[in-house]
Amino acid sequence: MRKIAIYGKGGIGKSTTTQNTVAGLAEMGKQVMVVGCDPKADSTRLLLGGLAQKTVLDTLRDEGEDVELDEVLKPGFCKTRCVESGGPEPGVGCAGRGIITSINMLEQLGAYDADKQLDYTFYDVLGDVVCGGFAMPIRDGKAEEIYIVVSGEMMAMYAANNICKGIVKFAETGKVRLGGLICNSRKCDNERELIEALAARLGTQMIHFVPRDNVVQHAELNRKTVIEYAPTAKQADEYRTLAKKIDQNQMFVVPKPLNMEELESLLVKYGLAA
Repeated sequence: MRKIAIYGKGGIGKSTTTQNTVAGLAEMGKQVMVVGCDPKADSTRLLLGGLAQKTVLDTLRDEGEDVELDEVLKPGFCKTRCVESGGPEPGVGCAGRGIITSINMLEQLGAYDADKQLDYTFYDVLGDVVCGGFAMPIRDGKAEEIYIVVSGEMMAMYAANNICKGIVKFAETGKVRLGGLICNSRKCDNERELIEALAARLGTQMIHFVPRDNVVQHAELNRKTVIEYAPTAKQADEYRTLAKKIDQNQMFVVPKPLNMEELESLLVKYGLAA
């Protein structure tokens, strides 16, 4: 089983990218589980047709420790398996603890066991890795492949670089490696060239450039992935291509993070000075 975590700046489109990529893998016949690691619990809604899934933490609060796997794991598009960690009540506790609790419970309930015949587990992780809870998938070896969703915007690149620093830290004691950058286009100046250059400086690859297309928003309004909502659309093929590239990927590295001056120089060269 390949264990993958998707990271990136908040609002960059991690959940949308994850769910559409998972739909592409599932369409290929892969057995995939998605574990949402965001308190908003929106990491699986497109795979579930908009169903408001009860989270692991809500289930524990309501029912105590006596929980069955089918109470927190729901079947989604193309037999995907969907889990939402959830978070604490607003203003109380650390959201990162929800990830730790959720993953530990899934292990106890046998969600990862060999008889489940999983090809992939995807963790859709909130924001950056500055919090220990959000770093948990890579810190504790739950995820071994990291893909970072990024765009040509400065703060998205800054977050990606920060995440690479976290990968370097945990790569020293574990198997975690960076599989590449996924550019979720915001139509910035020279965006493809900029992210390719960033990837090269980090020692990795831009595994795919996902163009901006309004069909993504239309699909979300209809509570579906693009592959389910508009299977013949060009954007559906973009996500299928990304899924195939991840499935066939052999390039896993310990990245080489940049300093702030190097990041700014890339922006000047490819973006601001264009």
